[in-house]
Amino acid sequence: DSPGAMDATRRVIALSRNRSWRSKPNMYTYVCALSVISVSMYTYTNMYTKSHKLARAFCATATSSVGNADVTGTKSDKYQKMCERLKEISQLSGASSILGWDEQTMMPAGAAAARGQQKAALAAVIHEKQTSTELKELIQELKNYESSNPYEEANIRDAKRDFDLENSKSKEIARKEAEMEAECFNAWLQARKADDWESFEPKLKEMFELRKKVSQMTRPELSTYDGALDAFERGMPAERLDAIFDTVKKDLLPLVKSVINSPSLKLPAALTDTEWDVELQSKLCLEVARSLGFDMDRGRFDVSAHPFTGGAGPLDVRITTRYNPKNWKEGIGGTIHEVGHALYEQGRSTDQLDLPVSRALSMGVHESQSLLWERMVFQGRPFWEWATPIVHKYFPHTKDVTADDFYRAVNAVEPGLIRTEADELTYPLHIFLRFELEKGLFEGQIPVSELPKIWRMEMKKSLGLDVPNDADGVLQDVHWSVGAIGYFPSYSLGAMMAAQFYNTAKEQIDGLEDEIAKGNFKPLVDWLNEKIHRVGSLYPSPDQLLEAVTGKPLDPSAYCDYLKEKYTKLYGLE
Repeated sequence: DSPGAMDATRRVIALSRNRSWRSKPNMYTYVCALSVISVSMYTYTNMYTKSHKLARAFCATATSSVGNADVTGTKSDKYQKMCERLKEISQLSGASSILGWDEQTMMPAGAAAARGQQKAALAAVIHEKQTSTELKELIQELKNYESSNPYEEANIRDAKRDFDLENSKSKEIARKEAEMEAECFNAWLQARKADDWESFEPKLKEMFELRKKVSQMTRPELSTYDGALDAFERGMPAERLDAIFDTVKKDLLPLVKSVINSPSLKLPAALTDTEWDVELQSKLCLEVARSLGFDMDRGRFDVSAHPFTGGAGPLDVRITTRYNPKNWKEGIGGTIHEVGHALYEQGRSTDQLDLPVSRALSMGVHESQSLLWERMVFQGRPFWEWATPIVHKYFPHTKDVTADDFYRAVNAVEPGLIRTEADELTYPLHIFLRFELEKGLFEGQIPVSELPKIWRMEMKKSLGLDVPNDADGVLQDVHWSVGAIGYFPSYSLGAMMAAQFYNTAKEQIDGLEDEIAKGNFKPLVDWLNEKIHRVGSLYPSPDQLLEAVTGKPLDPSAYCDYLKEKYTKLYGLE
C-alpha cells in the first residue's frame, strides 16, 4: 500500500501482456497473481477508479492468455502439462485467499463493495481456467495413466474430481458465489455488532438458496445437504453423521449431566477476578505460537472478529485470534487452535506445492490438527509445566498460580452461549445444534426466519441456558455468512480424529508428554508432518488416512474414552 504501488502494478500488468511470458505458465501465473495483490493493496489509497481500471486490465489479460494446450507427447509429458495448469489455478486461488484474509483483517469497511467485485472478477478467471477445454483434454488423456508414484495418481484423481465439480457450475454462478460471500459476510459483521438479526436475515436466506443450488448442480447424485457436507468431508453423508453423533451423545450427555451437577473446580481469584491486558496477552500468545513451531518467516499473526487461518499456501500462512480482557483463555486457546491449523499448512509437501495432493484431505482432518494442539496439548497437564512460568512473566499477578491451577482452569466445565468459548465437554452440544439446523434448513423443514426462535429453544433444552440476544445466539458464527454451510460437523469429527491421532503419537514417540512438559514440541510437530501434513490428500478419504496412521478408520469410542477418563478424574466422579 505504498505510494509506488500504482507504478509497480502498471509494470506488472505490462509484463503480463508480454507474450513471451505465455510460454512460461508458472512465471506468467506469478505475474498475474502479483498484479491482483498489487491492485488490492492500491485500493487502500483514494485512487479507486484507477486501481479498478487496472483490475479490469488484469482480468482481461488473464482470461485471454491461457493459450492452447499442446496435448501431444508422452503420458509423462501430459502429466507435467496438467500440473502446470493446476499450479496456475492454485496460485491464482492463493491471490484470492489473500484478498479474503485482507477483507477480514485490514480492509476498511467502505471497501466492501469493491472487494466483492474484485473477488468476483478473479473467481470468474479461476473458474475459466478450472473448466478449460485444455485441462479437460489433459485429464482425459491421463485417465489410464499408470504411475509408480502414488502422489501422481492422487493428483490425477483429484484433478478429475475438481474439474467435474467446477465444470458443473457456470461462470455466472462462480461469480455469484464470490459476490455473495463478500456481501453476506459484511452484512453479518454489521448485524452482529448491532445485534440486528432482521438486517441479516434476507442475506442469509439468499446465501442458503445459493448453496442449495450449488450443491444440486455439483453433486446431483446426493441429497442437497449431503452435497453441502461433501464439500468439506469427502464421503460423509448426514446419515453416517447421525449415527456417529448418536454414539457420542450416549456417552456424552450423562457425563455432562454428572459434571454439571458436581461441585465446581476451585480456581484462584488471580485467574477469575482480574482483567487481562490485551497488549500483554498478544505478546504472550506470540511467544507461545513461535515456541510451538509457527514459522513467522512464512506467516503472519493478526487480530480479527472471528479467529481463522488463511493465506496462500505453505509459504504464506496467516493466522488471527481475538483477545478478551475478561477471559484470558479465549486469546491463548484461540491462538493455539489456529497454530494447529497453521502447522498443518506450513508442513504441507513442498515437493507437491500447488498440486491437489498437497492440500488438506478434508476440513475434519484440518480441524483434527488444530484440536489436537488445543485439546490434547494446551489442555493437557504436561503443557502447563512449561507454560506456567511464561504466564507468570507477562502477568505477575499470577505468580502464586500453579500448573495444576492452570490445568483445572482450562478444563473447567462451564456451559456457555458462545461456541468458540465453550469448554471441551459441552462443545459438541453446540455442534449438534448447528448440524440439526443446517440439515433442517437444507431439507426445507426449518425456514430461515425461525432460526433465532429455534436457537433459543434448543440452547435451553441442551444446556439450560437463556439466550439474551441474537449476537450471542444465531449471529455468533461467521460460517454461514461466507457460505461454509456443512462445515460445523468437521469440528466434532476433527475432535474424534485428534483423539485417535494423539493416542497413536503417544505410542510411537518415546516420552512425548515429558518433552511437552519441557517445552520441546518438535517431536510432535515432526511426527505430524510425516504422518499427516506432508501426506496431504494422498488417500481418497479420511477413514483411509486414519487407518494408515492409527490402524483404524474413524472410531468415536476413542474420543468418548478420552473425555470420560479425563473428566471423571478431574471432577472426582469415580
